[in-house]
Formats: sequence, structure tokens, C-alpha cells
Amino acid sequence: MRWLRLLARPVPAQGVVSASETELFGGPLRWDMGWTQHEYARLQMTLLGTLCSLPRLVGTVLRLAWAADRRALLTIAVTETGQGLAGALSYLAVTGLLRHLFAAGPVEARLHAAEPALAAVAVIATVNAVLASLSTSATGRLEPKIERRVSELYLSGAAQVELAAVEDAAFQRLVDVAQFSAAEARRMVSSWVATVNGLFSLGAVASVLTVLHPVLLPMLLLIVLPRGWGAMRVSQRRYVSQMQWVEHTRAERVLGQLLTSRSAAQEVRVHGVGAFILRHFRLMAQAAETEQTRLARDKAMTELLAAALGGLASLATYSTLLALILTGKVEIAVGATAVLAIRSGTASLGGLVQNINNMHEQSLYVADLDRFLDEARRRAIPESGQDLPDTAGHVLLDEVTFTYPGRDAPALDGVSLEIPAGQVVALVGENGSGKSTLVKLLAGLHLPDTGRIEWNGVDVAAADRHQVFARISLLNQEFERWPFTAATNIAIGQPDRTPDPRRLEEAAAYAGADTVVASLPDGMSTLLARQFRRGAELSGGQWQKVGLARSAFRQARLVIADEPTSALDPAAEIASFERIRAMADQDTTVVLVTHRMAAVRHADQIFVLHDGRLVEHGDHESLMKHQGRYAAMYRIQADQYSADRAARIPGQPSADTPASTS
Repeated sequence: MRWLRLLARPVPAQGVVSASETELFGGPLRWDMGWTQHEYARLQMTLLGTLCSLPRLVGTVLRLAWAADRRALLTIAVTETGQGLAGALSYLAVTGLLRHLFAAGPVEARLHAAEPALAAVAVIATVNAVLASLSTSATGRLEPKIERRVSELYLSGAAQVELAAVEDAAFQRLVDVAQFSAAEARRMVSSWVATVNGLFSLGAVASVLTVLHPVLLPMLLLIVLPRGWGAMRVSQRRYVSQMQWVEHTRAERVLGQLLTSRSAAQEVRVHGVGAFILRHFRLMAQAAETEQTRLARDKAMTELLAAALGGLASLATYSTLLALILTGKVEIAVGATAVLAIRSGTASLGGLVQNINNMHEQSLYVADLDRFLDEARRRAIPESGQDLPDTAGHVLLDEVTFTYPGRDAPALDGVSLEIPAGQVVALVGENGSGKSTLVKLLAGLHLPDTGRIEWNGVDVAAADRHQVFARISLLNQEFERWPFTAATNIAIGQPDRTPDPRRLEEAAAYAGADTVVASLPDGMSTLLARQFRRGAELSGGQWQKVGLARSAFRQARLVIADEPTSALDPAAEIASFERIRAMADQDTTVVLVTHRMAAVRHADQIFVLHDGRLVEHGDHESLMKHQGRYAAMYRIQADQYSADRAARIPGQPSADTPASTS
């Protein structure tokens, strides 16, 4: 039964599910092949089907190579053709050499007669070596260019998709799978070169064997076919396994990164998390090892079966050749050439089938890239749209509703509000009230499911979203700490422009980051990444000043500050809020999102969110008089400094009122 299973089409094996997968990740990290039914046709391929796919596979390589380096591609084509011709001439020269050596007459005369053929063999070998060297050089030049080009396609596709795609697990899986495409595309070049070489070598051998005796050519095919079938089955099983285990592999990598992460280093040591993670890493690695062991066992059995069938074919081939010699149908010199040709042809045909099979496997990964790019294009942020007026941002939300994929309850439900140009507007509410979602919608990162968001009268859904992004500066609690120099970390606020040193200094001074830069060993040129040599480390508060300098340098129409001061001390926090509010003028609007209620009291307008709805709005004085949710939240924070005061948010139990147990 096991041997019969080896003959069947590769299918995903359930494999061992480690306890760590369930405990840490909530269940088995496996993907069935349902996500790629159209790939099944390629996994069902027979050896003949794989050989028939050769034109398509070659076309894929030529398309990539032509775009990467045409000169290198043409060099490879010419040199490989030359090697094929040299191989055919070599067999003819060897046949002539052997005829002279096996001819009648004195040894000295036979050797003298063989000298021209021997010289021809030497010249052909030299030419062949030079051509092989040129081909190797061109291949070495072409491979990294193809890898770079494919990597750029992959990274460009990933960078241009909507935020919703980045947050989608199914799309993230495509990202994981497509990451193999660049390396496999590079290997595909070598496989293609070897395939071309094998085709020419096989052509030379086939022509020689056909001339020597027609029956030898089909016998040669019988030797190699089992080996080619075995290689095809092994690579298909490896591909199926790798695709099924891709999420498991990513989880293993995450665990390993946690053990070496600087951000997790303190808890790893103080809380003893290191041994815990290492134990689970070991369990998951053991599960993966079980799968690799299964693949190795199947590979060994498949190769054994293929070798046995190939051995029987070899026995039949050499027996046939011996019979032809004994019956006088083939002379000894020709028989010796046939033996050399069969041995060379067996290696050439076996290598050809193996390389075609490698190209077939590698093309599966390149096809994954094509599927990823197709999906990335489908989910990409549109490149064009309606132009926005080049004025300060006046933003209007009209009955905006947004629900995250996979969620039942909307994150925002019928929110309508107006943000006038040049004002400071605050968004407040408890965690989960919808503030961060509203920020993403304001920034154009998400589009509403229903309702409209207008920028100066232009619907953002119809607008050129890149123009929307160009008018926004986003400073949030988790802003990116780029592993670049201090100057670049500020100038990246306008990455398409050459930074003006004077503007950099002004932005740093405005944010209070000038003192941070002055304390660095190389000033603005200091690398802010301790993982590199000469890199410096900043505190959380220092980083937030750099982030604020980045926003100031960007000079955006709409500044969105989402919890921008969480790592600052009280004095620095007050100063930072004052700087953020001071950005508002006739050309700039500021949207401030924070839990620090004292920081929003000076806002022109305050919008209060609760469970995705807008429940209150007004300025500080009017909202305090209203005695609603905003007033309660404000007093709760104020009461932290007064032991004799208590407050209660409407609809929630107070400290001395027990919650319902129903």
C-alpha cells in the first residue's frame, strides 16, 4: 500500500499538531490546499506533462531575464548553443579516433593516423571550456538581477495595497508564500541554463545513437524516465508540504525572534519567559521535524523505486548493445562510442528531466508571485482620482459607518461631524470607542462602508488618495522608529524631497528634539539603531520628540496626533501638547486624540465617542455644563489628585455600586 501511495498525486498530510500550536496560537497552524485549486492541475502533472510544460517554463524565464539583462541572456543563448554543437562534434571526433585505434596495422601507424582526430578532440574540449566559462559568467550576472527585479515586484506590490489588505490574514498568507519567489526565480535561471545545456547535449547524443543504431535511442529513454518521474514526485511533495506549513514556519520564526528581541528582553529575563518560549519553540520545531522526516522517508522510497526501474532499463540497454556487437551489426569501435554516448546521454537526459522538474517546482513559487501581484493590484490604492483643492483641510463626515472584516458590530456607526479648517479638534472616548478607527478613516487609510467623508467638498472615496496622504501628517503612539540617522528620521516626513539642513534644525527645535540631537555623538548624522555598529539608543520620550519633529517637518494640512505624549514626563507632555496645538493656523488643522483630558480642554471642538457613535460634541465649557460623558471622564482624571471626590460615567457602575450579576 505504501508503494502505491508513492505513485499517487501528492496531497497534504495532516501531520503532528503540537500542544504549543493549541496553547499559544489557538489551534493547528496548517493551510489546506483549497486556497489554490487551480494549482492542483500542476501538481497532478505526469512526467510527460512536465516535459510538455517546458515551453511555458522557458517562456517564464525568458520574460524575467529579458527584462533584467538582455545582453547576459543573449550571451547564455549563444554559448549554450555553441556547447551543444561542440558536443556533437566531439562524439564524431571520438568515433574517428576509436576507428583508427581499433583498425588493423602497426600500432605506430594507427597512432599516427589518429593524431588529427585527437587534435580535434583537444580543440573542441578547449572551445567548449571557454564557452562554458562565458555562460557561467553571464549566468552569474543575470541571477542577482532577476532576484532583485522579482524582489522589487514583491515589495512594491506589498507596499501599495490598502491597509485593509495588510490587516487581512488571507492576504498576509499570500505575502508569506510570495516571499519565496525571488530566490526561486534566481534558481530558475540556473535550472534553465542547465536545461538548455542538457537539451543540446541530448541532441548531440541522440544524433550519434541514431546513426550508430536506431534501437539505442528508445533504450536510453527507458533508463531515464523512472528517474525523472521520481524527481518530479519528490519536488511536488516538497512544494505541497512547504505551502501547508508556511504559517507554522512563520510562528516558529516569531518565537525565535521573541527570544532575541530587544523589546521583549526585559520580560524574557525578569519573568522567566525565555525558558517558556524556548520550550514551545522546541515542541513546534519537533512537529516540523516530523514532517521533514516523513518527506525524507517518502523521498528515499521514491528514489529507490525509480532506481530499481532505471536499473532494469540499463540492463536491457547494455544487453541489447552487447547483442548487436556479438552479431556483427555494430563494430567494436562504434560499440565503444555507443557506450560513451549512452553513459553521457543517461546523465544528460537524467539531468535534463531533473532540471525541467526543478523549473516546474520553481515555477510554482513564481506563480505564487503572480497570484500575489494580481491580488495586490486588485487591492491596491488607486493611482488616480479627483484632485483635491490645495487649501487647508476642511473635513466633513456624513453618516459614516465602518465594520472590520470578520466583525459583527461596526467600529463606527452613523458618525457625522465637521472639522473646520485651521482649528484644533479633539477626539475622546474610552478604549474601543472608535477613536483609532476614525483616525484611519480621516487619514484615508480606510474608506467607509456607508456614508461619506469629504475633504473640501470632494468625496475621499472618489479622490486621488495619494493627494489625501500628501496633506496629512500622522503622529501616533506607535509611530515608526526608523533604523536610520536622526536627520533621516525627521526628513522622512517628506521622503520625496531633498532635506534642507536649516529646515531640519527648525523642525527639531520646534519639537524640542534639538536638545536630543545635541546629546548624540554625531548629531543629526547619528544612527538611531543599536543593532548596528555606532548606533545610538533613544528613550521613549526622546523618540516622541523626534516623531513630533517629523510631523513639523512635513508641514501637512491636517495633523493627526493619536496619543502622541504617552512616554513624556509631565512638563515635557504639557510643552508637547502646546507645540501640537500651535501647529493649527489658517493652513493647518490639528486633530488630537488622547486620554489626557486636561490636554483637550483648550481645543476648539471636542467630539466624544462611545461604542462607535458620536454621543457629545462642543467645547470644554459647554460639555462640562452638559454634565454628560465628557464631564464624567474629565472629573475622573481630576479626582485622581483628590481623595474626597468621586465621579461616575453615565451607564457604568461607580466604585461603590456593584455591577449586575445577571
